[in-house]
Amino acid sequence: MRDPKSDAWLTVIGLGEDGPEGLSPASRAALGAATAIFGGPRHLDLIRAGDRGHAWPVPFDATPVLAFRGQPTVVLASGDPFWFGAGGSLMAHLSSGEWISHPAPSTFQLSANRLGWRLEETLCLGLHAAPFVRLRPGLGRGVRAICTLRDAASVADLSVWLRDNGHPTAKLTVLERLGGPAERIREVTGAVPTDIALPVSVAIEGQDPGLPQASGLPDDLFQHDGQITKRPVRALTLSALAPRRGETLWDIGAGSGSIGIEWLLAGGARVEAVEADPERAARARANAEAFGLSHRHRLHQAQAPEGLESLPCPDAVFVGGGATARLLAQVWEVIPSGTRLVLNAVTIETEALVLDWSARHGGALLKINLSEPVAIGRKRGWKAALPILQWSVTR
Repeated sequence: MRDPKSDAWLTVIGLGEDGPEGLSPASRAALGAATAIFGGPRHLDLIRAGDRGHAWPVPFDATPVLAFRGQPTVVLASGDPFWFGAGGSLMAHLSSGEWISHPAPSTFQLSANRLGWRLEETLCLGLHAAPFVRLRPGLGRGVRAICTLRDAASVADLSVWLRDNGHPTAKLTVLERLGGPAERIREVTGAVPTDIALPVSVAIEGQDPGLPQASGLPDDLFQHDGQITKRPVRALTLSALAPRRGETLWDIGAGSGSIGIEWLLAGGARVEAVEADPERAARARANAEAFGLSHRHRLHQAQAPEGLESLPCPDAVFVGGGATARLLAQVWEVIPSGTRLVLNAVTIETEALVLDWSARHGGALLKINLSEPVAIGRKRGWKAALPILQWSVTR
């Protein structure tokens, strides 16, 4: 049987701190035959690439590698090239038969083995090229995390971020140059060391409460101007939207972005949010950034239904702003069969629209009446919020 990778021109090699001595025969052969070798300056020095060496452009760009298409070429990466490494970035430009990979133990594997942590139960994040806020959704009491960092100064910066973002008592361990003769592991018991060698990772043991995992986060966790789907209604809405891993939500009339953000926190993969008001659109973007989710939350400042056809197909749609007959008709036309649609109606006009559509297309109706206590003199009474009619249906 023919090897499907026999015509591969690109070899991606995972490199450890032990340098070329730790490479497999196949990796050594690929390096020997390579016309060009791409990697970071440290990697190129480790294998003595010489004139064949090409340092990665900053910011990262695959174009120089692709210029050697068809010629024997090597890309060097730290450890496992497909775990927060260059391998995944290159794949968007390659077909399956063009490349082959020879991984080495990743920083995460080495760190977990040094610490005695179960890797499958550890949060692993590449913070060498991502903001620290990516920790926010997952870090909490009892959570263990391993994070790769860009440089020595980033270790102190991470310590400050943890202190200022609800994790002042987190335990930190700094792991330097794992897998090589200069390996060093130190617990941070006071000031962060300044003599940190690269590459570096930090292990975090959470001691402080993180974000609640149930839908319906407190309203004050979001920037908003009062136009926000309130906490209990948001919990009911997320339940109706039923987020699943790998799924995309259209959040139409996003407002503060709270529905889309909680969709992502509940396991959804992506959000395409549409908001016409520029100030609210800016708040929704800021909220997604504050939760460490901006890389999966895309905000379109537009007046729906314009532009809906150009969005990636959704698995679920939430209509939270004032729905119109034109908007609902356009959404119904463009979404594929099987898409879940949830609409919250507040006004009499929108409620009439919902009742008409539900009579024609089925689905479930839920009337939400909420009251909160308010002061009446020295006593208290119930003040009712505007009732909400929620319609949920599968296209």
